[in-house]
Amino acid sequence: MLQEGYLLGIYKEGQQYRIRERIDSLIGPAKTQEFYDAWLANHTTKADIDSMKVWGFNSIRLPMHYNLYTLPIEKETVKGKNTWLEKGFAMTDSLVSWCKENGMYLILDLHAAPGGQGNDLNISDRDPKLPSLWDSPDNQQKTIALWKKIAEHYANETTIIAYDIINEPNWGFQDAVNDKNGLKEQKNEPLKKLLKDITRAIREVDKRHLIIIEGNGWGNNYNGILEDGLWDDNMALSFHKYWNFNDAASIKSMLDMRDKYNVPVWLGETGENSNVWFTEAIKLLEENNIGWAWWPLKKKGINNPLQIVTDSNYDLLVKHWNGEKVDLPSKEAIYQSLISFAEFSNNKNNIVHRDVVDAMIRQPFTDDVKAFRMHILHKELFMQAVNYDYGKNGIAYFDTDLANYRVSGQDGKGNYGGAFRNDGVDIYREEKGDLYVGKIETGEWLQYTIIVFRPGIFEVKLNVAAPENGGLISISDINNSFTKSTVIDATGSWEHWKVIKLGEVELRQGMNHIRIKADEGGFNLKEIFFKSVE
Repeated sequence: MLQEGYLLGIYKEGQQYRIRERIDSLIGPAKTQEFYDAWLANHTTKADIDSMKVWGFNSIRLPMHYNLYTLPIEKETVKGKNTWLEKGFAMTDSLVSWCKENGMYLILDLHAAPGGQGNDLNISDRDPKLPSLWDSPDNQQKTIALWKKIAEHYANETTIIAYDIINEPNWGFQDAVNDKNGLKEQKNEPLKKLLKDITRAIREVDKRHLIIIEGNGWGNNYNGILEDGLWDDNMALSFHKYWNFNDAASIKSMLDMRDKYNVPVWLGETGENSNVWFTEAIKLLEENNIGWAWWPLKKKGINNPLQIVTDSNYDLLVKHWNGEKVDLPSKEAIYQSLISFAEFSNNKNNIVHRDVVDAMIRQPFTDDVKAFRMHILHKELFMQAVNYDYGKNGIAYFDTDLANYRVSGQDGKGNYGGAFRNDGVDIYREEKGDLYVGKIETGEWLQYTIIVFRPGIFEVKLNVAAPENGGLISISDINNSFTKSTVIDATGSWEHWKVIKLGEVELRQGMNHIRIKADEGGFNLKEIFFKSVE
Protein backbone atom coordinates (compact mmCIF):
# COMPACT_ATOMS: atom_id res chain seq x y z
CA MET A 1 0.00 0.00 0.00
CA LEU A 2 3.00 2.32 0.33
CA GLN A 3 5.98 2.78 -1.98
CA GLU A 4 9.02 3.77 0.02
CA GLY A 5 11.29 4.95 -2.76
CA TYR A 6 14.26 2.71 -2.06
CA LEU A 7 12.04 -0.37 -2.45
CA LEU A 8 11.77 0.67 -6.10
CA GLY A 9 15.45 1.61 -6.40
CA ILE A 10 14.73 5.36 -6.01
CA TYR A 11 16.93 7.13 -3.47
CA LYS A 12 16.40 10.78 -4.41
CA GLU A 13 13.06 12.31 -3.42
CA GLY A 14 11.66 8.87 -2.74
CA GLN A 15 8.28 9.82 -1.29
CA GLN A 16 5.42 8.09 -3.08
CA TYR A 17 3.72 11.38 -4.00
CA ARG A 18 6.96 12.59 -5.65
CA ILE A 19 7.35 9.32 -7.54
CA ARG A 20 3.78 9.69 -8.76
CA GLU A 21 4.31 13.33 -9.76
CA ARG A 22 7.37 12.41 -11.80
CA ILE A 23 5.59 9.55 -13.55
CA ASP A 24 2.67 11.89 -14.24
CA SER A 25 4.99 14.45 -15.84
CA LEU A 26 6.35 11.81 -18.22
CA ILE A 27 3.29 9.82 -19.29
CA GLY A 28 0.27 11.81 -18.07
CA PRO A 29 -2.30 11.23 -15.31
CA ALA A 30 -4.37 8.55 -17.06
CA LYS A 31 -1.44 6.23 -17.69
CA THR A 32 -0.01 7.01 -14.26
CA GLN A 33 -3.29 5.82 -12.73
CA GLU A 34 -3.04 2.66 -14.84
CA PHE A 35 0.38 1.98 -13.32
CA TYR A 36 -0.84 2.45 -9.76
CA ASP A 37 -3.90 0.30 -10.37
CA ALA A 38 -1.64 -2.42 -11.78
CA TRP A 39 0.79 -2.04 -8.86
CA LEU A 40 -1.91 -2.50 -6.21
CA ALA A 41 -3.46 -5.41 -8.12
CA ASN A 42 -0.19 -7.29 -8.56
CA HIS A 43 2.13 -6.56 -5.64
CA THR A 44 0.38 -8.64 -3.00
CA THR A 45 -1.97 -11.46 -3.94
CA LYS A 46 -3.19 -14.65 -2.33
CA ALA A 47 -0.16 -16.45 -3.75
CA ASP A 48 2.11 -14.31 -1.54
CA ILE A 49 0.17 -15.29 1.57
CA ASP A 50 0.12 -18.94 0.52
CA SER A 51 3.90 -18.79 0.06
CA MET A 52 4.48 -17.22 3.48
CA LYS A 53 2.41 -19.95 5.11
CA VAL A 54 4.35 -22.72 3.37
CA TRP A 55 7.68 -21.14 4.36
CA GLY A 56 6.66 -21.09 8.03
CA PHE A 57 5.42 -17.58 8.83
CA ASN A 58 2.29 -17.25 10.98
CA SER A 59 1.45 -13.54 10.71
CA ILE A 60 1.58 -10.50 8.46
CA ARG A 61 2.01 -6.82 9.26
CA LEU A 62 0.19 -4.66 6.70
CA PRO A 63 1.74 -1.21 6.09
CA MET A 64 -1.31 0.95 5.34
CA HIS A 65 -1.35 4.28 3.53
CA TYR A 66 -4.16 6.43 4.89
CA ASN A 67 -4.99 7.78 1.41
CA LEU A 68 -6.50 4.44 0.41
CA TYR A 69 -9.04 4.77 3.26
CA THR A 70 -9.79 8.50 3.41
CA LEU A 71 -9.05 11.75 1.61
CA PRO A 72 -6.24 14.10 2.67
CA ILE A 73 -7.51 17.08 4.65
CA GLU A 74 -6.57 19.33 1.71
CA LYS A 75 -9.07 17.50 -0.53
CA GLU A 76 -12.02 17.42 1.87
CA THR A 77 -14.74 19.79 0.65
CA VAL A 78 -15.89 20.47 4.21
CA LYS A 79 -13.33 21.21 6.93
CA GLY A 80 -13.34 18.47 9.55
CA LYS A 81 -15.27 16.06 7.35
CA ASN A 82 -13.95 12.54 6.74
CA THR A 83 -14.69 10.99 3.37
CA TRP A 84 -14.23 7.23 3.50
CA LEU A 85 -12.81 5.39 0.50
CA GLU A 86 -13.73 1.83 -0.37
CA LYS A 87 -10.37 0.90 -1.92
CA GLY A 88 -8.37 0.45 1.28
CA PHE A 89 -11.08 -1.46 3.11
CA ALA A 90 -11.65 -3.76 0.12
CA MET A 91 -7.93 -4.51 -0.14
CA THR A 92 -7.72 -5.19 3.60
CA ASP A 93 -10.79 -7.42 3.45
CA SER A 94 -9.13 -9.48 0.72
CA LEU A 95 -5.99 -9.82 2.81
CA VAL A 96 -8.08 -10.90 5.80
CA SER A 97 -9.69 -13.64 3.73
CA TRP A 98 -6.32 -14.90 2.41
CA CYS A 99 -4.89 -14.96 5.93
CA LYS A 100 -7.96 -16.71 7.29
CA GLU A 101 -7.74 -19.42 4.66
CA ASN A 102 -4.11 -20.03 5.65
CA GLY A 103 -4.69 -19.86 9.42
CA MET A 104 -2.48 -16.78 9.70
CA TYR A 105 -2.86 -13.60 11.75
CA LEU A 106 -2.91 -10.03 10.48
CA ILE A 107 -1.64 -6.89 12.19
CA LEU A 108 -2.79 -3.54 10.81
CA ASP A 109 -0.03 -0.92 10.78
CA LEU A 110 -0.70 2.74 9.94
CA HIS A 111 2.53 3.27 8.02
CA ALA A 112 1.59 6.60 6.45
CA ALA A 113 -0.58 8.74 8.71
CA PRO A 114 -2.42 11.87 7.53
CA GLY A 115 0.13 14.63 7.06
CA GLY A 116 3.04 12.30 7.80
CA GLN A 117 4.35 11.34 11.24
CA GLY A 118 8.06 11.98 10.77
CA ASN A 119 10.95 13.83 9.19
CA ASP A 120 12.13 10.68 7.45
CA LEU A 121 9.93 11.70 4.54
CA ASN A 122 9.84 8.47 2.50
CA ILE A 123 8.51 6.33 5.35
CA SER A 124 5.23 8.21 5.71
CA ASP A 125 5.06 9.73 2.20
CA ARG A 126 5.22 13.20 3.74
CA ASP A 127 5.08 16.41 1.73
CA PRO A 128 7.08 18.96 3.76
CA LYS A 129 5.21 21.83 2.08
CA LEU A 130 1.98 20.74 3.78
CA PRO A 131 1.08 20.53 7.49
CA SER A 132 2.44 17.39 9.13
CA LEU A 133 0.54 15.15 11.51
CA TRP A 134 2.10 17.05 14.42
CA ASP A 135 1.53 20.55 12.99
CA SER A 136 -2.14 20.02 12.20
CA PRO A 137 -5.01 19.31 14.63
CA ASP A 138 -7.08 18.42 11.54
CA ASN A 139 -4.61 15.70 10.56
CA GLN A 140 -4.63 14.39 14.12
CA GLN A 141 -8.41 14.27 14.21
CA LYS A 142 -8.48 12.48 10.86
CA THR A 143 -5.99 9.91 12.20
CA ILE A 144 -8.14 9.33 15.27
CA ALA A 145 -11.29 9.04 13.16
CA LEU A 146 -9.58 6.65 10.73
CA TRP A 147 -8.60 4.28 13.51
CA LYS A 148 -12.10 4.39 14.94
CA LYS A 149 -13.51 3.57 11.50
CA ILE A 150 -11.05 0.70 11.04
CA ALA A 151 -11.77 -0.67 14.51
CA GLU A 152 -15.50 -0.46 13.91
CA HIS A 153 -15.10 -2.34 10.62
CA TYR A 154 -12.95 -5.12 12.14
CA ALA A 155 -14.14 -5.23 15.75
CA ASN A 156 -15.25 -8.86 15.50
CA GLU A 157 -12.59 -10.09 13.08
CA THR A 158 -10.40 -12.61 14.90
CA THR A 159 -7.93 -13.03 12.02
CA ILE A 160 -6.82 -9.48 12.81
CA ILE A 161 -5.05 -9.63 16.16
CA ALA A 162 -3.65 -6.13 16.66
CA TYR A 163 -3.61 -2.48 15.62
CA ASP A 164 -0.11 -0.97 15.29
CA ILE A 165 -1.40 2.57 15.48
CA ILE A 166 1.48 4.83 14.30
CA ASN A 167 4.51 3.44 12.49
CA GLU A 168 7.93 4.90 13.30
CA PRO A 169 7.11 8.42 14.51
CA ASN A 170 10.33 10.44 14.19
CA TRP A 171 9.84 14.06 15.21
CA GLY A 172 11.73 16.58 17.30
CA PHE A 173 9.05 18.09 19.51
CA GLN A 174 11.46 19.87 21.84
CA ASP A 175 14.35 20.52 19.44
CA ALA A 176 13.18 20.47 15.83
CA VAL A 177 16.54 21.72 14.53
CA ASN A 178 19.12 19.54 16.27
CA ASP A 179 16.95 16.50 16.98
CA LYS A 180 14.55 16.44 14.06
CA ASN A 181 13.92 12.67 14.33
CA GLY A 182 13.23 12.68 18.06
CA LEU A 183 16.07 10.41 19.13
CA LYS A 184 16.87 12.59 22.16
CA GLU A 185 13.31 13.63 22.98
CA GLN A 186 12.70 13.42 26.72
CA LYS A 187 8.96 14.06 27.04
CA ASN A 188 7.22 13.03 23.79
CA GLU A 189 4.08 14.75 25.01
CA PRO A 190 2.31 15.22 21.63
CA LEU A 191 3.00 11.61 20.69
CA LYS A 192 1.75 10.30 24.02
CA LYS A 193 -1.43 12.38 23.76
CA LEU A 194 -2.23 11.19 20.25
CA LEU A 195 -1.57 7.54 21.13
CA LYS A 196 -3.95 7.83 24.08
CA ASP A 197 -6.58 9.65 22.00
CA ILE A 198 -6.44 6.95 19.31
CA THR A 199 -6.71 4.23 21.95
CA ARG A 200 -9.73 5.92 23.48
CA ALA A 201 -11.46 6.17 20.08
CA ILE A 202 -10.76 2.53 19.25
CA ARG A 203 -12.12 1.37 22.59
CA GLU A 204 -15.42 3.15 21.92
CA VAL A 205 -16.13 0.54 19.22
CA ASP A 206 -13.68 -2.32 19.83
CA LYS A 207 -12.84 -3.70 23.27
CA ARG A 208 -11.07 -6.81 21.99
CA HIS A 209 -8.09 -6.10 19.79
CA LEU A 210 -4.55 -5.63 21.04
CA ILE A 211 -3.25 -2.09 20.61
CA ILE A 212 0.44 -1.76 19.75
CA ILE A 213 2.28 1.51 20.26
CA GLU A 214 5.68 2.66 19.01
CA GLY A 215 8.06 5.18 20.54
CA ASN A 216 9.58 8.23 18.89
CA GLY A 217 12.90 8.08 17.00
CA TRP A 218 11.73 5.40 14.52
CA GLY A 219 9.85 3.49 17.20
CA ASN A 220 12.38 3.13 20.02
CA ASN A 221 12.32 6.31 22.15
CA TYR A 222 9.75 5.77 24.91
CA ASN A 223 10.94 8.64 27.14
CA GLY A 224 7.93 10.15 28.95
CA ILE A 225 5.36 8.01 27.16
CA LEU A 226 4.86 5.53 29.98
CA GLU A 227 5.66 7.80 32.94
CA ASP A 228 2.05 7.46 34.14
CA GLY A 229 1.99 3.76 33.34
CA LEU A 230 -0.07 1.88 30.77
CA TRP A 231 -3.40 3.44 29.76
CA ASP A 232 -5.05 0.28 28.47
CA ASP A 233 -5.13 -3.29 29.77
CA ASN A 234 -4.66 -4.83 26.30
CA MET A 235 -1.63 -3.16 24.75
CA ALA A 236 1.91 -4.00 23.70
CA LEU A 237 5.10 -2.06 23.01
CA SER A 238 6.78 -2.30 19.63
CA PHE A 239 10.37 -1.49 18.74
CA HIS A 240 12.37 -1.57 15.50
CA LYS A 241 15.88 -2.98 15.10
CA TYR A 242 18.27 -2.36 12.22
CA TRP A 243 22.06 -2.57 11.64
CA ASN A 244 23.14 -3.05 15.25
CA PHE A 245 24.76 -5.95 17.08
CA ASN A 246 22.54 -8.89 17.92
CA ASP A 247 23.48 -9.03 21.58
CA ALA A 248 21.64 -8.69 24.89
CA ALA A 249 22.47 -4.99 25.05
CA SER A 250 20.59 -4.31 21.81
CA ILE A 251 17.24 -5.34 23.35
CA LYS A 252 17.89 -4.58 27.04
CA SER A 253 15.78 -1.42 27.20
CA MET A 254 12.75 -3.25 25.83
CA LEU A 255 13.21 -6.19 28.20
CA ASP A 256 13.49 -3.74 31.08
CA MET A 257 10.20 -2.07 30.07
CA ARG A 258 8.55 -5.45 29.66
CA ASP A 259 9.50 -6.33 33.23
CA LYS A 260 8.75 -2.91 34.71
CA TYR A 261 5.26 -2.53 33.20
CA ASN A 262 4.35 -6.21 32.79
CA VAL A 263 3.58 -5.57 29.12
CA PRO A 264 4.37 -7.61 25.98
CA VAL A 265 7.03 -6.31 23.62
CA TRP A 266 7.17 -7.05 19.90
CA LEU A 267 9.81 -6.37 17.27
CA GLY A 268 7.46 -4.88 14.71
CA GLU A 269 10.03 -4.26 12.01
CA THR A 270 13.55 -5.41 11.19
CA GLY A 271 15.59 -6.75 8.28
CA GLU A 272 17.54 -5.07 5.45
CA ASN A 273 20.76 -6.93 6.17
CA SER A 274 22.54 -10.19 5.39
CA ASN A 275 21.35 -13.69 6.17
CA VAL A 276 23.92 -13.92 8.96
CA TRP A 277 22.34 -10.91 10.67
CA PHE A 278 18.85 -12.36 10.17
CA THR A 279 19.77 -15.65 11.81
CA GLU A 280 21.53 -13.92 14.70
CA ALA A 281 18.61 -11.55 15.32
CA ILE A 282 15.90 -14.20 15.24
CA LYS A 283 17.87 -16.49 17.55
CA LEU A 284 18.25 -13.59 20.01
CA LEU A 285 14.55 -12.69 19.81
CA GLU A 286 13.28 -16.25 20.16
CA GLU A 287 15.52 -16.90 23.15
CA ASN A 288 13.95 -13.87 24.82
CA ASN A 289 10.35 -14.70 23.88
CA ILE A 290 9.94 -11.72 21.54
CA GLY A 291 7.81 -12.06 18.43
CA TRP A 292 8.91 -10.35 15.21
CA ALA A 293 7.94 -9.11 11.75
CA TRP A 294 10.44 -8.71 8.91
CA TRP A 295 10.69 -5.85 6.41
CA PRO A 296 9.96 -6.22 3.56
CA LEU A 297 8.50 -9.26 1.83
CA LYS A 298 9.69 -8.06 -1.58
CA LYS A 299 11.48 -5.25 -3.39
CA LYS A 300 14.32 -4.73 -5.84
CA GLY A 301 17.32 -6.49 -4.30
CA ILE A 302 18.29 -9.86 -2.85
CA ASN A 303 17.90 -9.46 0.93
CA ASN A 304 14.21 -10.34 1.15
CA PRO A 305 12.24 -13.54 0.49
CA LEU A 306 11.00 -12.24 -2.88
CA GLN A 307 12.79 -10.05 -5.43
CA ILE A 308 11.13 -7.85 -8.05
CA VAL A 309 13.08 -7.85 -11.31
CA THR A 310 13.22 -4.86 -13.67
CA ASP A 311 13.83 -4.23 -17.34
CA SER A 312 16.47 -1.96 -18.89
CA ASN A 313 14.08 0.93 -19.55
CA TYR A 314 12.94 0.97 -15.93
CA ASP A 315 16.56 0.95 -14.81
CA LEU A 316 17.26 3.99 -17.03
CA LEU A 317 14.26 5.77 -15.56
CA VAL A 318 15.45 5.14 -12.00
CA LYS A 319 18.96 6.33 -12.84
CA HIS A 320 17.43 9.54 -14.19
CA TRP A 321 15.40 10.07 -11.02
CA ASN A 322 18.48 9.39 -8.90
CA GLY A 323 20.30 12.22 -10.65
CA GLU A 324 22.36 10.39 -13.25
CA LYS A 325 22.62 11.79 -16.77
CA VAL A 326 21.03 9.20 -19.06
CA ASP A 327 19.05 9.26 -22.27
CA LEU A 328 15.46 8.41 -21.41
CA PRO A 329 13.47 6.09 -23.67
CA SER A 330 10.27 7.23 -25.34
CA LYS A 331 7.14 7.98 -23.33
CA GLU A 332 5.51 4.82 -24.64
CA ALA A 333 8.56 2.76 -23.63
CA ILE A 334 8.48 4.34 -20.15
CA TYR A 335 4.80 3.51 -19.82
CA GLN A 336 5.36 -0.09 -20.91
CA SER A 337 8.33 -0.50 -18.53
CA LEU A 338 6.27 0.78 -15.59
CA ILE A 339 3.39 -1.57 -16.39
CA SER A 340 5.94 -4.38 -16.69
CA PHE A 341 7.39 -3.41 -13.32
CA ALA A 342 3.94 -3.65 -11.76
CA GLU A 343 3.47 -7.07 -13.36
CA PHE A 344 6.97 -8.15 -12.28
CA SER A 345 5.88 -7.40 -8.70
CA ASN A 346 3.39 -10.27 -8.93
CA ASN A 347 4.34 -13.38 -6.98
CA LYS A 348 4.47 -15.57 -10.09
CA ASN A 349 7.15 -13.30 -11.57
CA ASN A 350 9.26 -12.83 -8.43
CA ILE A 351 12.63 -14.43 -7.78
CA VAL A 352 12.33 -16.57 -4.64
CA HIS A 353 15.34 -16.25 -2.33
CA ARG A 354 15.13 -19.53 -0.46
CA ASP A 355 18.44 -18.76 1.23
CA VAL A 356 16.76 -15.81 2.99
CA VAL A 357 13.83 -17.95 4.11
CA ASP A 358 16.19 -20.69 5.31
CA ALA A 359 18.23 -18.16 7.29
CA MET A 360 15.08 -16.93 9.01
CA ILE A 361 13.02 -20.06 9.59
CA ARG A 362 15.54 -22.92 9.96
CA GLN A 363 19.04 -21.66 10.73
CA PRO A 364 18.27 -19.90 14.05
CA PHE A 365 17.43 -23.30 15.54
CA THR A 366 19.98 -25.71 14.05
CA ASP A 367 23.57 -26.02 12.88
CA ASP A 368 22.60 -28.58 10.25
CA VAL A 369 23.69 -27.99 6.66
CA LYS A 370 21.39 -28.50 3.67
CA ALA A 371 22.32 -28.88 0.03
CA PHE A 372 21.56 -25.79 -2.05
CA ARG A 373 21.58 -27.86 -5.26
CA MET A 374 21.41 -31.61 -5.68
CA HIS A 375 24.91 -32.28 -7.03
CA ILE A 376 24.96 -35.88 -8.32
CA LEU A 377 28.27 -37.25 -9.56
CA HIS A 378 28.28 -40.23 -11.96
CA LYS A 379 31.37 -39.94 -14.16
CA GLU A 380 31.40 -36.14 -14.47
CA LEU A 381 29.98 -33.20 -12.56
CA PHE A 382 29.90 -29.49 -13.28
CA MET A 383 29.11 -27.18 -10.32
CA GLN A 384 28.69 -23.44 -10.17
CA ALA A 385 30.71 -22.05 -7.29
CA VAL A 386 27.73 -19.99 -6.11
CA ASN A 387 25.74 -23.16 -5.35
CA TYR A 388 27.39 -23.85 -1.99
CA ASP A 389 25.31 -25.36 0.84
CA TYR A 390 22.68 -23.67 2.99
CA GLY A 391 23.77 -23.04 6.57
CA LYS A 392 25.47 -20.76 9.05
CA ASN A 393 28.78 -19.02 8.53
CA GLY A 394 31.56 -21.30 9.77
CA ILE A 395 29.46 -24.39 9.03
CA ALA A 396 28.27 -24.19 5.40
CA TYR A 397 30.81 -21.57 4.35
CA PHE A 398 33.22 -19.11 5.92
CA ASP A 399 33.48 -15.45 4.95
CA THR A 400 35.26 -12.64 6.77
CA ASP A 401 32.68 -9.87 6.11
CA LEU A 402 29.24 -11.01 7.17
CA ALA A 403 26.78 -8.21 7.87
CA ASN A 404 26.20 -4.49 8.35
CA TYR A 405 26.46 -3.43 12.02
CA ARG A 406 26.94 0.27 11.30
CA VAL A 407 24.64 1.47 14.11
CA SER A 408 27.01 -0.28 16.51
CA GLY A 409 30.03 1.23 14.77
CA GLN A 410 31.08 -1.70 12.60
CA ASP A 411 30.48 -1.23 8.90
CA GLY A 412 30.07 -4.19 6.60
CA LYS A 413 27.83 -5.54 3.90
CA GLY A 414 27.81 -9.30 3.58
CA ASN A 415 27.52 -10.01 -0.14
CA TYR A 416 29.51 -7.20 -1.76
CA GLY A 417 28.54 -8.37 -5.25
CA GLY A 418 24.85 -7.99 -4.46
CA ALA A 419 23.81 -10.90 -6.68
CA PHE A 420 21.96 -14.19 -6.27
CA ARG A 421 22.30 -14.93 -2.53
CA ASN A 422 22.27 -12.93 0.71
CA ASP A 423 24.93 -14.71 2.79
CA GLY A 424 28.35 -13.31 3.63
CA VAL A 425 29.76 -14.77 0.41
CA ASP A 426 30.49 -12.12 -2.23
CA ILE A 427 28.67 -13.10 -5.43
CA TYR A 428 28.96 -11.05 -8.60
CA ARG A 429 27.18 -11.18 -11.94
CA GLU A 430 29.10 -10.61 -15.17
CA GLU A 431 27.62 -8.40 -17.87
CA LYS A 432 26.77 -11.51 -19.88
CA GLY A 433 24.95 -12.93 -16.85
CA ASP A 434 27.34 -15.53 -15.43
CA LEU A 435 27.66 -15.68 -11.64
CA TYR A 436 30.88 -16.10 -9.70
CA VAL A 437 32.28 -15.88 -6.17
CA GLY A 438 34.57 -12.86 -5.92
CA LYS A 439 36.54 -10.79 -3.41
CA ILE A 440 37.86 -14.10 -2.03
CA GLU A 441 40.07 -13.48 0.97
CA THR A 442 42.57 -15.72 2.77
CA GLY A 443 40.88 -18.34 4.95
CA GLU A 444 37.46 -18.19 3.28
CA TRP A 445 35.85 -21.44 2.15
CA LEU A 446 32.72 -22.93 0.59
CA GLN A 447 31.11 -26.31 1.25
CA TYR A 448 29.23 -28.46 -1.28
CA THR A 449 27.17 -31.60 -0.77
CA ILE A 450 27.86 -34.12 -3.54
CA ILE A 451 26.06 -37.43 -4.02
CA VAL A 452 28.53 -39.88 -5.58
CA PHE A 453 26.96 -42.66 -7.68
CA ARG A 454 30.03 -44.93 -7.60
CA PRO A 455 33.13 -44.46 -5.41
CA GLY A 456 36.38 -43.73 -7.15
CA ILE A 457 39.15 -41.31 -8.07
CA PHE A 458 38.09 -38.02 -9.62
CA GLU A 459 40.11 -35.25 -11.22
CA VAL A 460 39.12 -31.77 -9.98
CA LYS A 461 39.43 -28.63 -12.09
CA LEU A 462 38.50 -25.03 -11.28
CA ASN A 463 37.56 -22.04 -13.41
CA VAL A 464 39.35 -19.10 -11.80
CA ALA A 465 40.37 -15.51 -12.50
CA ALA A 466 43.14 -13.47 -10.84
CA PRO A 467 44.90 -10.23 -11.80
CA GLU A 468 48.11 -11.24 -9.99
CA ASN A 469 50.02 -14.31 -8.85
CA GLY A 470 49.88 -15.49 -5.26
CA GLY A 471 46.56 -17.27 -4.83
CA LEU A 472 46.48 -20.71 -3.23
CA ILE A 473 43.40 -22.92 -3.27
CA SER A 474 42.70 -26.34 -1.78
CA ILE A 475 40.01 -29.01 -1.69
CA SER A 476 39.21 -31.33 1.22
CA ASP A 477 36.28 -33.10 2.79
CA ILE A 478 34.95 -32.10 6.21
CA ASN A 479 36.68 -35.10 7.81
CA ASN A 480 40.03 -33.97 6.38
CA SER A 481 40.57 -37.44 4.92
CA PHE A 482 42.25 -35.76 1.96
CA THR A 483 43.55 -32.31 1.00
CA LYS A 484 44.80 -31.21 -2.41
CA SER A 485 46.03 -27.72 -3.21
CA THR A 486 47.45 -25.69 -6.08
CA VAL A 487 48.67 -22.17 -6.71
CA ILE A 488 46.69 -19.72 -8.83
CA ASP A 489 48.75 -17.71 -11.26
CA ALA A 490 47.58 -14.46 -12.83
CA THR A 491 45.01 -14.92 -15.59
CA GLY A 492 45.02 -11.31 -16.79
CA SER A 493 42.17 -9.68 -14.88
CA TRP A 494 39.39 -10.28 -12.34
CA GLU A 495 37.06 -11.59 -15.08
CA HIS A 496 39.54 -13.27 -17.44
CA TRP A 497 38.86 -16.91 -16.74
CA LYS A 498 41.15 -19.93 -16.93
CA VAL A 499 40.51 -23.57 -16.07
CA ILE A 500 43.23 -25.03 -13.83
CA LYS A 501 43.80 -28.53 -12.44
CA LEU A 502 43.52 -28.83 -8.68
CA GLY A 503 44.34 -32.52 -8.33
CA GLU A 504 42.79 -35.95 -7.92
CA VAL A 505 40.63 -36.93 -4.96
CA GLU A 506 39.02 -40.15 -3.78
CA LEU A 507 35.28 -39.86 -3.06
CA ARG A 508 33.17 -42.49 -1.34
CA GLN A 509 29.78 -43.68 -2.50
CA GLY A 510 26.85 -41.64 -1.24
CA MET A 511 27.00 -38.24 0.39
CA ASN A 512 30.26 -36.30 0.41
CA HIS A 513 30.78 -32.86 1.97
CA ILE A 514 33.53 -31.08 0.05
CA ARG A 515 35.19 -27.79 0.95
CA ILE A 516 37.01 -25.43 -1.40
CA LYS A 517 39.29 -23.12 0.59
CA ALA A 518 41.35 -20.05 -0.19
CA ASP A 519 44.61 -20.73 1.66
CA GLU A 520 45.76 -17.46 0.09
CA GLY A 521 43.15 -15.13 -1.38
CA GLY A 522 43.16 -12.70 -4.27
CA PHE A 523 41.19 -14.58 -6.94
CA ASN A 524 37.65 -15.24 -8.17
CA LEU A 525 35.99 -18.64 -8.61
CA LYS A 526 33.27 -19.45 -11.12
CA GLU A 527 33.02 -23.22 -11.61
CA ILE A 528 34.18 -26.57 -10.24
CA PHE A 529 34.55 -29.73 -12.37
CA PHE A 530 34.83 -33.39 -11.32
CA LYS A 531 35.71 -36.18 -13.77
CA SER A 532 36.31 -39.87 -13.13
CA VAL A 533 39.82 -41.04 -14.01
CA GLU A 534 39.02 -44.73 -13.73
